[in-house]
Amino acid sequence: MARAQGARAQMGFAFETTYGTPPVGGFTKMPFASTTLGAEQPLQTSELLGYGRDPQAPIKDAVTADGNVVVPIDVEAFGFWLKACFGEPVTTGAEAPYTHAFHSGNWSLPSFSIETGMPEVPRYAMYAGCMVDSLNWQMARSGLLTATTSIVAQGETIATSTAAGTPADIALKRFGHFNGAITRNGGNIGNVVSADINYANNLDRIETIRADGKIDGADPSIAALTGNVVIRFADQSLVNQALNGDPCTLEFSYKLASGEHLTLTAHAVYLPRPRIEISGPQGVQATFDWQAASDVVVGRMCTVTLTNDRKTY
Repeated sequence: MARAQGARAQMGFAFETTYGTPPVGGFTKMPFASTTLGAEQPLQTSELLGYGRDPQAPIKDAVTADGNVVVPIDVEAFGFWLKACFGEPVTTGAEAPYTHAFHSGNWSLPSFSIETGMPEVPRYAMYAGCMVDSLNWQMARSGLLTATTSIVAQGETIATSTAAGTPADIALKRFGHFNGAITRNGGNIGNVVSADINYANNLDRIETIRADGKIDGADPSIAALTGNVVIRFADQSLVNQALNGDPCTLEFSYKLASGEHLTLTAHAVYLPRPRIEISGPQGVQATFDWQAASDVVVGRMCTVTLTNDRKTY
């Protein structure tokens, strides 16, 4: 008997024309490191009395389909997740390379379908009506660069054969921590040990009464862009900004020698006053838990640009 192995798992991704309806084709094979995406339906314990000490049979509750997908931050495939998170990009360039600009604040976000497959069982799970609730990643000096996408789905359908057909392949070219840089108001911050970036759509599930127990959709509410930067304390520039309450522009970027690059620009970032602790003889570090807001000049909170050879998403 064949046993399921993660090494043989596969994932197909396609944007939907109609929410909750998987497309009949056009799936793309997506690289991923792990996933917790799945559906669950808890049981409600019987509250009835008069039948002795042993309870009556439980009843089924509503279906919840959600989870995380950990994906590499790469040159091409990551653009699908950015479109799902921010909406349709503004693409410029008459020929390759193309620059795709994703803007925060869109009220209309695309839904998509994901199929995860374990062909040796066989088990193919189709998740329809998927939307990105949040996207986050960490910047560090070393290690593998991945992002975590938190997904809200409408439901799960299990089959013994794939409904995604033969997904289109993507040439994998990854960004690495070595390619990363952080700037403040166009200049290098310096002494940054690590950084976290988290963008949240704060989806509101539409939990109507349905015979199948699924949700009717998920509406985006007020977005949030938050994170932190951990620095070796060397000067008062960030502390002074926190004390004055002035915003700054933070830019988190990756660039390959071949020219492809990814940049997230938070246009108006506010810093809290941090606690500066001397915990021992080693260097003193300070953590700034920043929050971004809409910039009055640019008219939005953040812009993500991805430059590659792909013409459209």
